[in-house]
Amino acid sequence: MVSDFFYPNMGGVESHLYQLSQRLIQRGHKIIIITHSYGNRTGIRYLTNGLKVYYVPHMVIYSEATLPTIYGFFPIFRNIVKREKIDIVHGHQAFSSLCHEAILHSRTMGMKACFTDHSLFGFADASSILTNKLLKFTLSDIDHVICVSHTSKENTVLRAALNPQMVSVIPNAVVASQFKPDPGAQDPNFITIVVASRLVYRKGMDLLVAAIPRICQMHSKVKFIIGGDGPKRIDLEQMREKYLLHDRVELVGTLMQHEVRNLLTKGHIFLNTSLTEAFCIGIVEAACCGLLVVSTKVGGVPEVLPKHMIIFAKPEEDDLVNAVGRAIEMIRLKEVIPIKFHDEIKEMYSWVNVAERTEKVYDAIWKMRIPPLMERLRRYYGCGLWAGKIFCILIAIDYLIWRFLEWLFPEQDIEIAPAFPYQKYNKMCQMADKDDDD
Repeated sequence: MVSDFFYPNMGGVESHLYQLSQRLIQRGHKIIIITHSYGNRTGIRYLTNGLKVYYVPHMVIYSEATLPTIYGFFPIFRNIVKREKIDIVHGHQAFSSLCHEAILHSRTMGMKACFTDHSLFGFADASSILTNKLLKFTLSDIDHVICVSHTSKENTVLRAALNPQMVSVIPNAVVASQFKPDPGAQDPNFITIVVASRLVYRKGMDLLVAAIPRICQMHSKVKFIIGGDGPKRIDLEQMREKYLLHDRVELVGTLMQHEVRNLLTKGHIFLNTSLTEAFCIGIVEAACCGLLVVSTKVGGVPEVLPKHMIIFAKPEEDDLVNAVGRAIEMIRLKEVIPIKFHDEIKEMYSWVNVAERTEKVYDAIWKMRIPPLMERLRRYYGCGLWAGKIFCILIAIDYLIWRFLEWLFPEQDIEIAPAFPYQKYNKMCQMADKDDDD
């Protein structure tokens, strides 16, 4: 698994990587994760069940995305996949430079590769145009693509000019046992609205800043708890200062994964104001904790929850305020039963099911033939009049660098890393649990 986004950073991609890796390990696969270093967290770290994480030193340029180097990552990537005896490289998130580079290098080395897209992109602004061209470059030579919703699939197929038959839809999931309702954590004197998100423009923070004062003015017994951090936090603080809402708008800041549930259980309503969203794992976690969800009707969000768990609004200030008003009325009338929401989500979403479906994708691409260099060049040449020629030059250089690395650092000289003895570790854990029970 390769992505710029992993713990200790928090978000849906990070959670997806961790949970999917854990379930695949339990199904007997060897999984390693490659990401960039976070502060002093550099080198190799082991997580639960022996999940091995390589934190590679790399320059971060914006929102934990690394500087694209094209070839700078190749030597250490080759060393890692050789010493770990990797068969399939699975990249995550179109924003991730490490993901794109890993897929490029893995294909040059004759390995299987697939990609999971977690976000939606537009087609008009400069950022989207550049990202879409980069995605088309990467996915011109890929075995399979996974998207987290049907809306995301349509978006990715259009952006990368893919054959829809090579794109699968496998949604995110939630560990229901970690998100149990706790009615005792709620403030009995207020209806609490929780927001847990990155505080960035794409998550609709400008919409939230405009809506909060109006909601607080209309409903005197409503307060907000906002978890997360980002560049839009200062706008929220200025809004709180301007309207004197210090006692009704609490900014919690950055949250660790184990703190998310404790934040959610304090609320009655979960508010999602995203302007674009492929899936939104946050609303599933909130519903699992028994919260009524109010969300903008964008992207793949309408596919995620049943109608009785969510109230939709247009991504407009007036409609959002009205939707929150309807949700507040439902809470006052006690129409929401938290434990019923939890039980339904537990049946709907399971990481075991996600792992099984991902495993089928791995089995399918394992049977595919590896294309020769000339076939790869033909695929890249069709990416555009000028872009196609540039891409072919990049691939040719990548191939030459690979051959040079094979000569300079022969594969037989790379020390093989011992595999983590998961079966033995699992038996020891079971024996320890039995001793505790006795």
